[in-house]
Amino acid sequence: MNNSTNAQTEITLGVEEESFLVHPDTLDLLTDPDSFVFIYSETRAGEHKIVREFLRSQIESNTKVCHSINEVRQSVIETRQVIATAAAKFGALVIASSMHPFAKWQDQTHTPRQRYESFSIMYQETFRRFLIGGMHIHAGFGDEETRIRVMNALRHYLPLLLALSTSSPFMEGRETGYKSTRMNIMGSLPRSGIPRAFNSYHDFNNLVNEYVKRNFITDSSEFWWDIRPSHTFPTIELRICDVCTNINDLMAIVALYACLIRHLMLHEEVLPFVHDSMSEIILENKWQAQRYGIFSFLAHPRSGERVDIEDLLRALVGSLEEDAKALDCVDELQHSLEIVKSGTSADRQLDHYRLCILDGASSQEALREVVNHVIRETAEHLSVK
Repeated sequence: MNNSTNAQTEITLGVEEESFLVHPDTLDLLTDPDSFVFIYSETRAGEHKIVREFLRSQIESNTKVCHSINEVRQSVIETRQVIATAAAKFGALVIASSMHPFAKWQDQTHTPRQRYESFSIMYQETFRRFLIGGMHIHAGFGDEETRIRVMNALRHYLPLLLALSTSSPFMEGRETGYKSTRMNIMGSLPRSGIPRAFNSYHDFNNLVNEYVKRNFITDSSEFWWDIRPSHTFPTIELRICDVCTNINDLMAIVALYACLIRHLMLHEEVLPFVHDSMSEIILENKWQAQRYGIFSFLAHPRSGERVDIEDLLRALVGSLEEDAKALDCVDELQHSLEIVKSGTSADRQLDHYRLCILDGASSQEALREVVNHVIRETAEHLSVK
């Protein structure tokens, strides 16, 4: 591949993760963790950034800007390592999942910050019930117009990316029947879900300006879509995914996202087709992914036929083979097929819960064991000091 193609398809990446802090004895969320967990993490983040979140039981990590998939992996390990070490030093454990299996939102305390206070007043119980965490992947590439065109196309792959990431099958001690309960809660916010296709970056900016002019929002960061142009960075921010407990699962999604972007940039002839496709079908696919995860049958974006998610993914991975080679992420992309075979964090949580029940555990005992399972899986690949 020549240098001009490399420059044309250069992609930078960054990952945000929202994790939970757990009491080592009760295994419930720590509603008022030691402030040194945050201070220690913030001061040892290095090139990364680790900050407090809306709930005091949460902590958010933001990797540095990465220029390769391998650099993303190392950065995620580093941020998780810092948080896990801080938690261990100051009386906490960490779970990387989008919901805690039995914690209650009524028991939580909020981080005192003006933005959070304003949202709580505006959105009332909708916001207060936000006992959820997400994984966001930033991708920097091309110019504004290229990013908007590619974002339009990426909307069709959002349900698949969600299905591969699910980690929130429980809420307040109950099986919800959904692999991503988090998305049900996210959907209660205005300006959430899958955005429409935009004709241009100017079209997107016009929409932002119309909302600001009417005092509905202060800026585009209050568009809580599943994918959006970042308000802060020249990136397209993937926001639909649950937090991946397993780092290899996380990296498979990063690789799939990056390969899709590269492929779409190099094959712009497909963009008019995906722009014109029905948004309603994308939304239906998303619901299927929320409900069934890797057991979904999704409507194919071209044929419209319902297909097994493994068949859909296998064909997609095959079409992205050259992109994976160029981005040096063949193994990571292949791992997405392993997720379909072995399950997501949501599937493993449910399996663990049901096995504990079969072994004679009560529901509460089984849920505690699910938390222990997620703690162990979160700590894989780490060396807590």
